[in-house]
Amino acid sequence: MKPLLPKEIDLFLKRFDNFSSGEFRNTDIHSATKISVTLTAQDEAKEFDWITITLEFEGVSDAHLVAEEKLPYIDMDDGISLFYQEGYFYFGIGRCDNISAIKTSTLYIQSKTLKYKQGNF
Repeated sequence: MKPLLPKEIDLFLKRFDNFSSGEFRNTDIHSATKISVTLTAQDEAKEFDWITITLEFEGVSDAHLVAEEKLPYIDMDDGISLFYQEGYFYFGIGRCDNISAIKTSTLYIQSKTLKYKQGNF
């Protein structure tokens, strides 16, 4: 896993086109404060080949998850939102401009740290 630094978020989202039209593969709850989310995306750095990205959130202090069997039905047309504010990473579905919007999205996570890894489609 590679740490995703706050200053890298915009480039990371641009590289994967905000995960627009991607899909959720799964969510894993490792502990009360550690959650992983695996998504698919087209990778601009690999000539837009499809890959999987696993995001690992540690120090989770707030989250709203969706049952595993409902993940394939989440609308990913608007991709994801990911930002860093007030010492926390915020992840949500769709285009969210602030913490309030993130917390009303279908699935959201608030954490102290964020790491990622790439995998095959």
